[in-house]
Amino acid sequence: MNIALVTGSAGLIGSESVAFFADKFDLVIGIDNNLRQYFFGTDASTEWNRNRLAEAYPNYEHYTADIRKVEELEPIFKKYGTDITLIVHTAAQPSHDWAAREPFTDFSVNATGTLNMLEMTRQNCPEAVFIFTSTNKVYGDNPNYLPLIETETRWEIDENHPYFKNGIDEQMSIDHTKHSLFGASKVAADILVQEYGRYFGMKTGIFRGGCLTGPNHSGAQLHGFLSYLMKCAITGNHYTIFGYKGKQVRDNIHSYDLVNMFWHYYQNPRAGEVYNAGGGRYANCSMLEGIAICEEISGNKMSYSYSETNRIGDHIWYISDLSKFKEHYPGWNWTYDLKQTLVQIHDGMVQRLQLQK
Repeated sequence: MNIALVTGSAGLIGSESVAFFADKFDLVIGIDNNLRQYFFGTDASTEWNRNRLAEAYPNYEHYTADIRKVEELEPIFKKYGTDITLIVHTAAQPSHDWAAREPFTDFSVNATGTLNMLEMTRQNCPEAVFIFTSTNKVYGDNPNYLPLIETETRWEIDENHPYFKNGIDEQMSIDHTKHSLFGASKVAADILVQEYGRYFGMKTGIFRGGCLTGPNHSGAQLHGFLSYLMKCAITGNHYTIFGYKGKQVRDNIHSYDLVNMFWHYYQNPRAGEVYNAGGGRYANCSMLEGIAICEEISGNKMSYSYSETNRIGDHIWYISDLSKFKEHYPGWNWTYDLKQTLVQIHDGMVQRLQLQK
């Protein structure tokens, strides 16, 4: 039997992974205990997505195990053993602000949970490919010290800088910078996954995501930029822009395109390799530009205000350079641009909101 195991399986990237791999593996195992609801409230619950997966994919099997507890993970790994050939570890506490509220919880989920998953893999299925969804926040606020120029709707990097053409590459330092506690816990996990590849020779791949998005995102104010933005555009809820004049830039990658990167890596893995993963120059926007697109798609004028207080460790300008991944895996490319992604988010969200009535 050929098995894929996905943590955070009811979340955005986890559920996309389940859908993507369901016809490529005999069985897809999901681990998700809906901690997102604890982090961000009832509106961020992923229960709807878990139910959707169970109905849509007969070869999907769900476990509500907590990745912080080895005693809950071990029986799963013991049961399936070396039949597990792919692990996609997406479970995380994903918010800067929330991490500062409960540092112990944040670190236990992001760092200790990742260590637990790595050890369970090493002990039970060491030949499996282990894919970790890291974050661009491992670079801390180093991107904010690049030579940035303010334009009418966005911050942009000086056109003479090496990063202007394709964005920030994997050689940017993750040291001597302010990360936020969330960023720090993800750094710990990122380095652990690298080390299990380099030290133990395991097939571990690290994907440092920009803004990950798509129609199955349970967006909340503290996490899920485009999803929450569109939700406010549809419902009329007030949106607050935090700092940088609303001109801060994010690159955005559709969840399908990211999981397709995982698939390419799985077929020819490189031990302990690190890749930036985002929309790059292909799909990016500032907050102001994102609001304008959401208004256009929804047909609604958004209610929003501006706060001078930016989030600690937040990026002013971040665009991922995917040149390294595209060199290693030339068969991969983006399939969804920014507007296509936002139309999908809009349509999926309208459908869910109607079902809730």
